[in-house]
Amino acid sequence: MISNSQALLQLLESVAGGDISVDLALEKLKHFGYEPVGDFARIDHHRTLRTGFPEVIWGPGKTAEQIAEIIQRMQPHHDCVMATRISPEVFGQLRSPLPNLYYFPQARICSTCDLPETPTQVGQIGLLAAGTADLPIAEEAAITAQLSGFAVKRFFDVGVAGIHRLLSIQTDLAEMAVLIVVAGMEGALPSVVAGLVEAPVIAVPTSIGYGANLGGLAALLTMLNSCAPGIGVVNIDNGFGAAMLAAKMVRSQQKIIGND
Repeated sequence: MISNSQALLQLLESVAGGDISVDLALEKLKHFGYEPVGDFARIDHHRTLRTGFPEVIWGPGKTAEQIAEIIQRMQPHHDCVMATRISPEVFGQLRSPLPNLYYFPQARICSTCDLPETPTQVGQIGLLAAGTADLPIAEEAAITAQLSGFAVKRFFDVGVAGIHRLLSIQTDLAEMAVLIVVAGMEGALPSVVAGLVEAPVIAVPTSIGYGANLGGLAALLTMLNSCAPGIGVVNIDNGFGAAMLAAKMVRSQQKIIGND
């Protein structure tokens, strides 16, 4: 069985010998190997080459020791390593092996870098939350997007129960490249927003609501059944997934503009 190092050596020798082009070698590297961490993880260092964004650590189900070791292995390869759904208790345990780790408590995200002072990516993402109770999921999306280099403009507590709050920011919403709309209860906000703006809308149902909300299922079904065109829906409480989808949308827009 050929090891990763042997395969890489063969690839480099093929480039040096003129057997394959540099472009073809880069394409092969996009799908090249991984780094094992103990017997519990395999880090995909080349995900950035394939998808534009590095692998992110999912915190639940992992011990603090496992998370710390994965972060330490990833640090030499990435400018910023991020882990999601990190409780304050787990973060407290991570601070000993990783004293320079940053923590964003409302978003429950920790990272090896702070929020950038200026965006490194082109295009602004708008983030709307229907109510204050939706903010943890909204902040997960916002911090994820910011750590990925995007400018994020927040519009919080603009739910449909007070529709005038939403209508008062309509001009601001028109300036966004894409909108992430987070809502619990009946989940009507994305439909209303999509009827007001040109930008695509990413709907995020949250598990906030009374009994018939069914842990976010009611909001999810409302968003899936929206009659307003231009809405994409992610899973319940998936702020991270919404941010990644928004980031890819904005980067795709910029790529199209660059090719024109």
